[in-house]
Amino acid sequence: MRNHIIRALPLLAASFIFTLALRAELDLNAIDSSVRPQDDFFEYANGSWLKTVEIPGDQLGWGSFYELIDRTQKNLHEICENAAAASAKAGSPARMVGDFYASGMNEGAINAAGVKPIQPQLDLIAGIKSRADVIKVIAALKQIGVRNSFGFYVDADEKDSESYLAQVTQGGLGLPDRDYYFTDSEKMKKLRAEYVEHIAKMLVFAGDSPETARVAAQAVMNLETKLAAASRTRVQLRDPEANYNKTAVADLAKITGDFDWAAFFKAIGARNVRSVNVGQPDFMRAFAAQLNETPLADWRAYLRWNLVRGAAPCLGDDFVNENFAFYGRALNGQKEIKVRWKRVTESVDDGIGDALGQLYVAKYFPPASKARVLKLVEDLRSAFRARIETLEWMDAPTRARALEKLNSFSVKMGYPDKWRDYSTLTISRDASYVENVFAANAYEMRRNLAKIGQPVDRTEWFMTASTINAYYNPVENCIVFPAGILQPPFFDANADDAVNYGGIGSVIGHEMTHGFDDQGRQYDARGNLKDWWTPQSTEAFNKRAAVIIDQFNNYTVLDGALHVNGTLTQGENIADLGGVKIAYAALQRALAGQSRAKIGGYTPEQRFFLSYASIWREVRRPEYRRNLIVIDPHSPAEWRVRGPLSNLEEFWKAFDVKEGDKMRRGGSDIVTIW
Repeated sequence: MRNHIIRALPLLAASFIFTLALRAELDLNAIDSSVRPQDDFFEYANGSWLKTVEIPGDQLGWGSFYELIDRTQKNLHEICENAAAASAKAGSPARMVGDFYASGMNEGAINAAGVKPIQPQLDLIAGIKSRADVIKVIAALKQIGVRNSFGFYVDADEKDSESYLAQVTQGGLGLPDRDYYFTDSEKMKKLRAEYVEHIAKMLVFAGDSPETARVAAQAVMNLETKLAAASRTRVQLRDPEANYNKTAVADLAKITGDFDWAAFFKAIGARNVRSVNVGQPDFMRAFAAQLNETPLADWRAYLRWNLVRGAAPCLGDDFVNENFAFYGRALNGQKEIKVRWKRVTESVDDGIGDALGQLYVAKYFPPASKARVLKLVEDLRSAFRARIETLEWMDAPTRARALEKLNSFSVKMGYPDKWRDYSTLTISRDASYVENVFAANAYEMRRNLAKIGQPVDRTEWFMTASTINAYYNPVENCIVFPAGILQPPFFDANADDAVNYGGIGSVIGHEMTHGFDDQGRQYDARGNLKDWWTPQSTEAFNKRAAVIIDQFNNYTVLDGALHVNGTLTQGENIADLGGVKIAYAALQRALAGQSRAKIGGYTPEQRFFLSYASIWREVRRPEYRRNLIVIDPHSPAEWRVRGPLSNLEEFWKAFDVKEGDKMRRGGSDIVTIW
């Protein structure tokens, strides 16, 4: 999938506002008046809050975004509890949600069952006697949502956006990124050792003896390290052309040798596969080599580990607690595990999100917000259109095609026009929690594979309705805003325009700009990966993007210990800069002929920028920040404020930022793209 939700890291081209945090009414108590806005606007707007905030033990960070997530989760919890207590019609959304939730909350039964719910899969793995068996088991695990070895799914063909294409991608790692296997720092060495220990502990819970588990854990680490060595970096994965390698099934042997694709397709349930996009051929070449070279015992250990890792959150307390000890505490610094109802509610949303989404929308979605935000979208589109029409660096042929693309943007708001049809999915409160999770995963795999040979469904959503987020999909040329984001404090129909345009308006502008960032600009108005730029405009764009890259390369976190990766984050940084500039221009249009009286002592322009700064109000645990610097294409929150605004003349005027002030760049270091 190209829509890269964070918890599904290999997803590439579309972008989500992962760390949004909006306040419909400005929290003026958050302002630190001891800081000059001309020196550090992030600290000025949020400093008093930053001095007093504490991260809850079960969270990786805290801020307005986290607060809204927490409140929405409580709403979903109430829905789940009510559904579980009722006896709705069989097959209805309420019945499915209630049964799924009840199975996850039955802690006594889950602990009593131990490893039994995954024993059929453990037996399947233990029965591997040949390379052909490995292929079949890889497919069988993928059918139930257990990730391993490589990615396989169906998505739109990036060069024929009306057709679906099977996709094969790199994957199969238990650590967050390839670099975790090779970075030579003491922290990473320690983490790798802890990872091997963690694998061994989990395999003991699954039935291995301590000695067998120790040997198996090292074998897993060795195999993953070889797969990591063949994996592309996050920066390399940003290049759509390099990761598009459409290959006829008959020609796959040129990449993967004697890997039996026919057997794999049959085992996973993929029919009539004629072509495949092999995203990272070198990885698949290395994987095929390891399939032949790695001992079968090591493959059994690797697949057993992937099964246990995938199922652990749904098994007994020993699995759950050890899973948290590594992935929560050791890796990210989280102090406490979330209580069960939070974990199960998240699982219901992950597994049958459209069933839960229907119940959420019926109770919590304010329809009036949809019309207001749709108007904001059109206001932003008009402002963006005016910007493109006057860009001095873009030539006429490219400008015409850019305007065509902008005018072709489609908008999805609130929730899907049609919900998932779960009639072929059986969820039972009498089944184990793991069985329900696997059943939901298997349904989703069947639904995905059924797309082969069908025209692309442009009405499909890749977020649930309750999600507090937004995204742009380049292959559909579409921006999407779930119902979850269309509520206070993200958006308030009663708030003044300055706050809404600085908040949700900058988000809309951000998503629109993604259609024209370093990745999005490579897709045309219909979503096809196609070069529609003249060489002159391409050169001009790249020159300006290079300035943004250099700016962010010089930003640091953790008291200077780590640098932001300006190349990895360039798409988000371009979208941040463009989004706030376009939203400001739209605000000026909205304010035409209106009173510009101060509210709370601030002009509309100042309130706009205070609102923008408050959307990034957050703190994160040091371990989590360290990980995100490596894997996250978004810059740290403070630099999403300081970076764009230091380039923005409109901000300088609003807060009287003069030459020489820290929040004002000078000369050739100033950059504007959109």
